Amino acid sequence: MKLKMRSGVALLAVIVCATTAAVPVRPAQARGLLEAIFQPNRESQRQAMQRQREAEAQRAAQEQQVSRPVARVSGPTYNTYRADKLTQVNFSKISDPVVTGAVNDMGLPQLGMDPFAEGRAALDDLALRALPEVADAVISHYSSHPGYLWVAGTGITESARAVLTVLADADSVGLSAQDYAVVLPSDGFDATQGTARQQELMRFEMSLSVAAASYMLDATRGRIDPNRISGYHDFKRKDPDLARGLAALGAAADPVAALLAYNPQGPHFTAFVEELKRLQSLDEGQHVAIADGLLLKPGQSDPELANVMAAIKLKGSDSLKAGHALVLASYAGNPEYDSELVALVKDFQKENGLSADGVIGSNTVRALVGVTNADKIEKVRVAMEQSRWLPSELGARRVFINQPAYTATYYDQGRPELSMRVVVGSKAHQTNFFQDEIETVEVNPYWGVPQSILINEMLPKLRNDASYLDRLGYEVVENGRPVSSTMVNWHQVGKGSRIDIRQPPSGDNALGELKILFPNTHAIYMHDTPSKSLFNKDMRAYSHGCIRLQDPRAMAAKVLGTTVEEVGREIAGGQNKAIPTPSKIPVYVAYFTAWPDETGAVQYFADVYGRDAYTEKAIAATVAERAPQV
Repeated sequence: MKLKMRSGVALLAVIVCATTAAVPVRPAQARGLLEAIFQPNRESQRQAMQRQREAEAQRAAQEQQVSRPVARVSGPTYNTYRADKLTQVNFSKISDPVVTGAVNDMGLPQLGMDPFAEGRAALDDLALRALPEVADAVISHYSSHPGYLWVAGTGITESARAVLTVLADADSVGLSAQDYAVVLPSDGFDATQGTARQQELMRFEMSLSVAAASYMLDATRGRIDPNRISGYHDFKRKDPDLARGLAALGAAADPVAALLAYNPQGPHFTAFVEELKRLQSLDEGQHVAIADGLLLKPGQSDPELANVMAAIKLKGSDSLKAGHALVLASYAGNPEYDSELVALVKDFQKENGLSADGVIGSNTVRALVGVTNADKIEKVRVAMEQSRWLPSELGARRVFINQPAYTATYYDQGRPELSMRVVVGSKAHQTNFFQDEIETVEVNPYWGVPQSILINEMLPKLRNDASYLDRLGYEVVENGRPVSSTMVNWHQVGKGSRIDIRQPPSGDNALGELKILFPNTHAIYMHDTPSKSLFNKDMRAYSHGCIRLQDPRAMAAKVLGTTVEEVGREIAGGQNKAIPTPSKIPVYVAYFTAWPDETGAVQYFADVYGRDAYTEKAIAATVAERAPQV
């Protein structure tokens, strides 16, 4: 090594000597030439050292400073439901004290007085409670139409009797008949007491109008306001014109059909009505209980296995029991989960559409125990209430996502054309329940990281390693300016900071090849995913709230009105591109633990988020508020 260095120095010396021989050089110039050759640029070196010192000082300052406390971005919460309050109907606005006093000593009205005016005196002390919308509608109607809807002469009309029939049968459509109870006027009366009879009929008239308008309102929008249940519910509450509805109902040729028409009119609701009637006619039947939380894997031991076997004997198909007849006959209650019993359980799982892995967990237990008749009735009643939050008819062309079923279905001409498995939000990141319209398909999408993921998941990592996002290839924008993630002081970033992060299109992009957009305040959309294995699971609540599609290209082709091949060509172009749908398509991001399949048979699903209980509590609070006052 020394020899090589000496040779190099000698060579340089020869070059310098040769140069000085060819060109006369002063001694000072020679020294400058040698310094230029053997010494680095001192100014550049000084600047580099200064930059290094500043960077080290900045890192030291960040390490010494106290990080801004992280306020986690939390999701919506469930609320203690507050029912709509009833109010006293203010009949003083339509009573007429001058006319009501115009009777003679015998209790007979003056000549020429119409029956409605004759009965007005009853309004002075009539006490009826109703929802404010109903009270306003009744007063509005009779203020502009001072006459009977349900009374003719000294009796009630056939239209009134028809309306009463619908109200009395309100339970069959998921409502409560006691909310619309009306006291009928007596059949016998003293003909000489005409004014008293008209006052009795007036009380009936107003009671029936209040009851009919209440039914119209409940049948149209439901008895509860879903947005008060939780922040996961997002619906604009319907506001039907009840005053106009009363007038139309009184004049209807078929009052029964006119009043029933306020209920949802889609085939799904018809299926619920038929299913509720069927369930109410059945006995509860046999039932085997299995302990909650059972998780039994092959080779393990658990005394609860005896109940599992009893449930298989009760719930298993004849072919299943015939194929494992010897195992079933020889089982003596032992707790050892051996290979023969595992094979039996796997076949039971297979015939029930579950993953045939032999593991007895929540889904298998649910299939073994089933849903009791009483539970099914409650699920159908909840589904009927929820149906009223949606449009009366869902639309011939639509996408319907049912979270508890983990499915997304595309309909055209009212018929399902495409259905696929989906992954929905985890219990900690629940998917909202709302409706919207599909507008765009974006191929090769960017993924804008939600604030909740940035603050709750990424920020702790970034405070330890500021280069984390740079290494992953994410783009960072601070106050509208693109920056390296190492340039951001993550210790001072928190909720509300003006930091935007997005992942460029790539094979590793969290949204995969495409996303299907329906702009909403929850930043929820349908999209592809690189995590395909999750679609093989029975329980598929794993996302941060968005809807992951098993076959995104097929769904994109349907909403765009094109072919899967054309969607593939757009993706193959490699460019981020937003493609508008030819027309807006209704999409329902729904939550029904009971919903009919394509044949009209109602299927039942596990309540993954436990929302039915909150809906049931809201209904119970409403029933209590509407109970007759003692």
